Amino acid sequence: MTRRMDEKFAALRAEGRPALVTYFMGGDPDYATSVEIMKALPKAGADVIEIGMAFSDPMADGPAIQAAALRALHAGQTLPKALQMVRDFRVSDDTTPIVLMGYYNPIYIYGVEHFIKDALEAGIDGLIVVDLPPEMDNELCIPAIKAGINFIRLATPTTDAKRLPKVLENTSGFVYYVSMNGITGSALADTTQVSEAVARIKSHTDLPVCVGFGVRTAEQAQAIGASADGVVVGSAIVAAIAGTLDANDKVQGDPVAAASAVVSELASGVRKARLAPAQ
Repeated sequence: MTRRMDEKFAALRAEGRPALVTYFMGGDPDYATSVEIMKALPKAGADVIEIGMAFSDPMADGPAIQAAALRALHAGQTLPKALQMVRDFRVSDDTTPIVLMGYYNPIYIYGVEHFIKDALEAGIDGLIVVDLPPEMDNELCIPAIKAGINFIRLATPTTDAKRLPKVLENTSGFVYYVSMNGITGSALADTTQVSEAVARIKSHTDLPVCVGFGVRTAEQAQAIGASADGVVVGSAIVAAIAGTLDANDKVQGDPVAAASAVVSELASGVRKARLAPAQ
């Protein structure tokens, strides 16, 4: 099942540009709307989709994504429903890689073996589980990789030369470089520092390196894409969706159009990065 991820990044390398990796919260603001947002993302220019698993006690998420998780939970979102969203999406799209991102608790409650089986069947290509360090690889990472699901690890500015090899040891699909210390939606890090960090990670791995946390504009996406294999955007999309809701979190605008507009703008920036063909 990892073929979708490998094929996507190989195709983008041949095209000579970085990937646009888009995050949204599954079930926000409700199940049906969320599925339509998901289906619209590739049409707007997304290359890889990260779907957030709504969880009540996040650790790395900023205010926008925390609020989205609460909206989704209040609307009845669950991990089984997140998997069903992927099944619904796969009816019309069997090529876009999908990564499930969140925390270990819902997966643990679901049951690891059961979850891996159902995730594969649904069409999940990768997992990002932010609170499972490498020391806990036997919990989920290794069983997932053995089953054919990529386990994508986060690296940060504080991941030093001693720690980095351990972080990369069982990582597959791509490496997610968090461009600053802090929570999602924070200010964008200095692009020179990002470029140096990407080069440092690449000296330890052949995997694509995607950079996220703080990217909001086409110009920022283009600047990050000058050195990274992918640009990850989440809070800007989530905030656009929130902007179409009323005070009671009910849809009053067009969340699909709002999310698509943000993704389309960011995609234009990504497509301007490194336009020269790959050598």
